[in-house]
Amino acid sequence: MKYNNIFETRVTMYVYEEIINNEKLTNIINTIHENVKYLPGHKIPENVIAVPDVVEAAKNADILIFVLPHQFIRTLCSTLLDNIKPTAVGLSLIKGFGRGEGNSIELISKIIEKHLRIQCNVLMGANLANEVAEEKFCETTIGCKDKRLAPVLRDLIQTLNFRVVVVEDCETVEVCGALKNIVACAAGFVDGLGLGDNTKAAVIRLGLMEMIKFVDTFYSGSKLSTFFESCGIADLITTCYGGRNRRVCEQFVKTGKTIKALEDELLSGQKLQGPATADEVHDMLKARNLTDKFPLFTAVHRICTEQLRPADLIDQIRSHPEHV
Repeated sequence: MKYNNIFETRVTMYVYEEIINNEKLTNIINTIHENVKYLPGHKIPENVIAVPDVVEAAKNADILIFVLPHQFIRTLCSTLLDNIKPTAVGLSLIKGFGRGEGNSIELISKIIEKHLRIQCNVLMGANLANEVAEEKFCETTIGCKDKRLAPVLRDLIQTLNFRVVVVEDCETVEVCGALKNIVACAAGFVDGLGLGDNTKAAVIRLGLMEMIKFVDTFYSGSKLSTFFESCGIADLITTCYGGRNRRVCEQFVKTGKTIKALEDELLSGQKLQGPATADEVHDMLKARNLTDKFPLFTAVHRICTEQLRPADLIDQIRSHPEHV
């Protein structure tokens, strides 16, 4: 927004209220323009106003940007229902799935559309928060089927160092953003075991192939080209080398602590998405007798739930369907 004058200058940001050193987090953000708990050391633009009431933050907004752990989206939507403009549109940055009926999964954008009765688009890409905050060059992908809205969203988000490509293949964009966290867990296990770069590259490749197979199986009409956008292979690479899922799963191997304990210890209150997504995907695949088609996804779930040892990972993918 700092390079575009067609939008409102004031941006309200809902912040879950917490007390940090006897002071409200929203007051800290609005005074020193820094989120000292979740993004310390990085200045937030002064036109971004932290608000502890989500209804107040969303009031009169034309574009609602959703960035929160996927487990909380339904609760948020129930709070916002009938409290937003009927003409508002959504943009989801949430990387994960919701649980549907009968061991199925739901895309977060579809949950938002269903509960709030608005159009919801998606943004996914190789965008580690610290590097974006430091304004290091990166790319992202917006999934938007509305040709009139697409350039508006692009211009809203794009800066000189944050380049945006818009595609219409919304489902693939969103699914990539969720599944890559499962693969990143596997990459973390490999790092924790000290298996080296060749093994890690193999795990990343097999993970990508399972991502493609998953989309082909459950979301017809997808485009292979979408996997070559930032939301696909680029986000997969950066998450498998620099993301929190990789880091926590590496420590899971090295320390023997549980995923939950490491989440509490290392993430300062943030939530780990990979194990939860692996659990949701596993339930869906198991209900359809497809777990053998996705051995990497299945192995990550079983390791995270301590049904397998991390050292068993390679045995689970040694005879991968991609090797036949």
